[in-house]
Amino acid sequence: MKAASLTVLRAIAFVLLALILCGVIFEAAGFSALDMFSSILGGAFLADGALIQDLRWACPLFVSAAGVLVAFRCGYFNVGTQGQFYLGAIGAAVVVALLPGLPGPLVILLALLLGIAFGALWAFWPGWLRIRSGTDEVITTLMGNFIAGLLLIWITSGWLKDPAGSGQVTASRPVPAAMRISDSSGVSPTILGITLLVAIGIWVLMNRTAFGVLGSLAGRNPVMVTWQGARLSRLGLGAFLISGGTAGLAGAMEVLGPDGRLVSGFSPEHGFTAVLIALVANLSVSGTVIVALFFGGLASASLFLPVIAGLPAAAIDMVNAAIALFITARAWPRRLGGVRR
Repeated sequence: MKAASLTVLRAIAFVLLALILCGVIFEAAGFSALDMFSSILGGAFLADGALIQDLRWACPLFVSAAGVLVAFRCGYFNVGTQGQFYLGAIGAAVVVALLPGLPGPLVILLALLLGIAFGALWAFWPGWLRIRSGTDEVITTLMGNFIAGLLLIWITSGWLKDPAGSGQVTASRPVPAAMRISDSSGVSPTILGITLLVAIGIWVLMNRTAFGVLGSLAGRNPVMVTWQGARLSRLGLGAFLISGGTAGLAGAMEVLGPDGRLVSGFSPEHGFTAVLIALVANLSVSGTVIVALFFGGLASASLFLPVIAGLPAAAIDMVNAAIALFITARAWPRRLGGVRR
């Protein structure tokens, strides 16, 4: 308990240091640091409807981050969450386009399942290369993000393109209302239920199953796992598939939920933020819930930065980058296995 509390306090300290650093930089650039802090505080916590906005961004971020922590705890650096997120979104859009005549609930179920499958498939090939030939998964998963982004452009400007679109942004046809899991607010019982199921499922998987115990041990000492008779290849491939599947699920949730369609280049920072959330939470499932809410608040606060502080909304990306700077400075590979529940 003492170690867990210390981990939380350290994470909070690093986040505060990152915010202070950004405040100093913005002051030097001629902006008001106090206005920046007040806009973040107001947009994330105090404004009307702030909780709804926080949950709108926190739910998909948590779903992706939960998969990231599985891969990292097993000792594999899957940083391809963005690409897997895009593939899941494509999978959901394909189901909606191909099965317009089926009942809405059935289409939703199939779209979510295909989103999971597409995300897992996009994580499978770098995982297979890592296990079979020792290819650096950081490079392959990172390159997969760029390929997925180009595939998304090709899909939305080709087969799934909405002919009624303005041409300024390539996108698919809108998802029919009967096949949506939320309105534009992004918060509904269905989305909250999916997020809760992912939280419970990942916690049970990592803390109450042989896969979770052996995977966490493999992240710290793979030799010890082989002594236990486990196969590292199965653990590694399973970690990649789960990680990609949750990211794909998050992408499908966006298409069927607040976005309501497949849009080229949407949520370009989603994957990076999910990785950052898992690291800030020290690869803890319960911690990831709290940190996802915090970063969901930062995302909703980006709407207030231009109004209150005169900063561009992209300034929130600088805040995220500063947090990443401080967090990853202590997240050495040998320590990623040191996790808390």
